[in-house]
Amino acid sequence: MTELDAEDNKLLILARGAMGRTGGSGGAAIRDTDGRTYAAGEVSLKALRLTALQSAVAAAISSGAEGFEAAVVIGTRFSDRGVAAVREVSEEARIIFADAKGTVFDIVDGPVEGDPAARSGIPEGFDLDTESEVFE
Repeated sequence: MTELDAEDNKLLILARGAMGRTGGSGGAAIRDTDGRTYAAGEVSLKALRLTALQSAVAAAISSGAEGFEAAVVIGTRFSDRGVAAVREVSEEARIIFADAKGTVFDIVDGPVEGDPAARSGIPEGFDLDTESEVFE
């Protein structure tokens, strides 16, 4: 397991807690540039569907966050649609991906350079420029 610093470990705990409270398969937490943290689970309503990371970003932005330092995502991979939202606000933010037990399987510091398929956790056929799957 990759060791996280105390602040990133706090995000991991908050993300796991959000996942547990909502009973979903994912959770996320994000830290803004002022040090405030926001945690959220997935939203699965008929009228609204958000990944946990999208929910955490929405909570942060609606609370006045102007930038992000780091985020932790539980239960999904780099293809989480919330990654694009984090990158739109803060291109250099660290994004940590972990499983439901809290084991970190990937850390992305800043924009991803080169072949995205070469990164662990990025599915083959993933188009990093459009943050979507490419179907031919």
